[in-house]
Amino acid sequence: MTLKTQPPVVLISPETMRDWEGPHVGLLQGAGFEVRYSRDPRLAQGNLSERDTVEELRGVGAVIARGEVFSDGILSALPELRVIARAGVGYDRVDIASATRHGVAVTITPTANHASVAEHTLALVLAVARSIIPIDRQTRAGHWPLTQPQPLRGRTLGIFGLGRIGRSVAIRARAFEMSVLATEAYPDCAFISKHEIELVDFSTLLARSDVVSLHCPLTETTRGLFDRQAFARMKAGSVFINTARGPLVVEEDLVEALRSGRLAAAGVDVFEQEPATPDNPLLELDNVVVSSHRAGNDTRSVEDMGIEAARSIVDLYRGRWPSGAVVNDELREGWRW
Repeated sequence: MTLKTQPPVVLISPETMRDWEGPHVGLLQGAGFEVRYSRDPRLAQGNLSERDTVEELRGVGAVIARGEVFSDGILSALPELRVIARAGVGYDRVDIASATRHGVAVTITPTANHASVAEHTLALVLAVARSIIPIDRQTRAGHWPLTQPQPLRGRTLGIFGLGRIGRSVAIRARAFEMSVLATEAYPDCAFISKHEIELVDFSTLLARSDVVSLHCPLTETTRGLFDRQAFARMKAGSVFINTARGPLVVEEDLVEALRSGRLAAAGVDVFEQEPATPDNPLLELDNVVVSSHRAGNDTRSVEDMGIEAARSIVDLYRGRWPSGAVVNDELREGWRW
């Protein structure tokens, strides 16, 4: 291994890690890294210009990232950057082809936050089905609402994307005595059999599910997949849940489906534009429960993501390849820091 006399800087960007020196900081400092924090919280939201993003990251060897945009222009301007350690599993804002050309290893935290997302998903399903928000508001206002909530038991949950998060949702849904359908291109057949999940195509998932929940990555194939046509094919009076990525959905079409009554309700953690603006029509609808892209960010998952991201950075610096965590694994042969 090549001797390194000046350990590089690691920039920690996620808002949830800015003012908290958790175990991830100790791991990095113990390996000799200088740890810094981003000056502008908009970096983690991906809301800085290319120029300002480059200024925030200039001289940085690795970054624990959240929602930053890493375009080819940004990567080209950061020759010292060697690792983008994404706190989470999505990497749609990173130009992977460009990162690979520039020798930048992109890592994710594959085992850190799937349970948190699954719990939040079921929280949204329950909030919608049990009318938690409107009953709370009416009761606080001095009323005694006699609303009859909808049960989960005996209902059908359709999961679009049965990866680690989707599987975690399925286990929890089965505990609520829901039937589970799933659409997945690369299914874990043993898991499907064990948990009595029915694998179906996209059209069948939409037509038969009482609740449709998204758990797929954002790609050019899935971008805008849930549009007017998809909502028209969903079961009348069904519920839509999105804790994956905002651009999977055409928001104006979702609003139309909710206003028309085609969909009974929705639970939304992610938006086409984040942070969501006050004039977003989804925020005006009483049959929508929203949250601020928090599904994967409970206290335990944030700590676990920090640890996994820091370990990937330390391993790469010390010449160890963190198998299963590197997105552009083709860099493995011959990659050096």
